[in-house]
Amino acid sequence: MATHARRPLLGYAMVWAAATLFAVNGTVSKIVLTSGVSSLRLAQIRSTGALVGLALVAVLLTRARLRLTRRELPSLVLFGIAGLAFVQLFYFVAIRRLPVGIALLIQYLAPLLVALWARYGMREPVGRRIWLALSLALVGLALVVQVWNGLELDALGIAASLGAAVTLALYILLAERAVGRRDPITLSLYGFLFASLFWLVVQPPWSFPAGSFGEDVSLLGNLATTELPVWALTGWLVVLGTIAPFGLVAGALRHIPATRVAIVAMLEPVLATLVAYLWLAESLEPLELAGGAVVLAGILVAQTAR
Repeated sequence: MATHARRPLLGYAMVWAAATLFAVNGTVSKIVLTSGVSSLRLAQIRSTGALVGLALVAVLLTRARLRLTRRELPSLVLFGIAGLAFVQLFYFVAIRRLPVGIALLIQYLAPLLVALWARYGMREPVGRRIWLALSLALVGLALVVQVWNGLELDALGIAASLGAAVTLALYILLAERAVGRRDPITLSLYGFLFASLFWLVVQPPWSFPAGSFGEDVSLLGNLATTELPVWALTGWLVVLGTIAPFGLVAGALRHIPATRVAIVAMLEPVLATLVAYLWLAESLEPLELAGGAVVLAGILVAQTAR
């Protein structure tokens, strides 16, 4: 088993960076979905594109660590299909049918699931500060999305968000277990390999709607007068919306525990709201700002917990 020095500050910085990229990715994904690309197809493109990019990086930098053992295979298959393919699918279905903030609020029940598994599944001690941090973060997220406003929520959207919460928790837990034996690049590579193979069976390549990716689409909101081809936006989604943030999360798990990674990742909905304000010209009210501050307080409590 590989050993490495833990550097908590680096781990926290990696999760913050990943949350920022994921937040921008939410708006980019929503724009791509408005072009007519289906949630299933976008999840397939994201996985396959990430696989190609990571394979190039791995061949150049980590070729010696590409060897796969039979013992690893079952967990990597589960990691790729349940932890990567399904979390992306559920996320895209959720943001298509729900406001991004509501979808992310439900998805970020994942840190609570991680903490509950650590405490009752693995019998690991979870300190009071971690529970306090979780409570603050969830209350803050509720303020950010203002859940009391009487939204008529789509049942399939809620189910997809709950599915995203479960699979996100599974992704974090499986990645934490795997990074003790494998570096983040090859871990992500094999994860996206099995995710891509899954999508290849579900959606064969001959059914790929290649023509729609050459069309231009408006960037909406404050950038409504600007248009980009769908292929350019999906390229951003693959590189900076998938390879980079998933790799950062996997790398962070080498330095800080899964429970803390999950809590700090709850910064994503707050940042997604800020991105929507700056990009899509959505309103940003005092309660949303207060909710963001509460989430940040929860994250700081988690970072100071023993």
